[in-house]
Amino acid sequence: MTELATERGCAPKAFGAEPKIGASATVDLVVREADCASALQLSDDPRDNFPPVFATTRMIALMELAGARILHPLLQSGEMSVGAHVDISHTAATPIGAKVTARATYRGRDGKLFVFDVIAHDPAGEIGRGTHKRAIVSRDRLIAGAAKRR
Repeated sequence: MTELATERGCAPKAFGAEPKIGASATVDLVVREADCASALQLSDDPRDNFPPVFATTRMIALMELAGARILHPLLQSGEMSVGAHVDISHTAATPIGAKVTARATYRGRDGKLFVFDVIAHDPAGEIGRGTHKRAIVSRDRLIAGAAKRR
């Protein structure tokens, strides 16, 4: 289950449809077995098994969700935000049952991309940080483009 806490809002659309610098959102998740690296099972080779700790991919997904929620007020009908870039370090393991909180803070634009500083922590402290960039796109155009890649 996720929860949003936006501390500062977005600038009015008349002023460039952009969040205010420093706008932030947090997303919380209690780690379940399905959130662990061990649940990935990407291969039948036992040497490819991962430990039962919070997966880096899930941490990044929480960070992305926090950034996406900051952009919600900017979305027009038929639009969505998508992740375009991540530069993240995952520095500590988190066990099943622990609560992880990811925070995204809006830093500004890089052309058409919205740039966020992201950080995640569990009850023992920081577990990861980095930067994340998102774009606002047409949902239909994204799906149509993906279908062409078959």
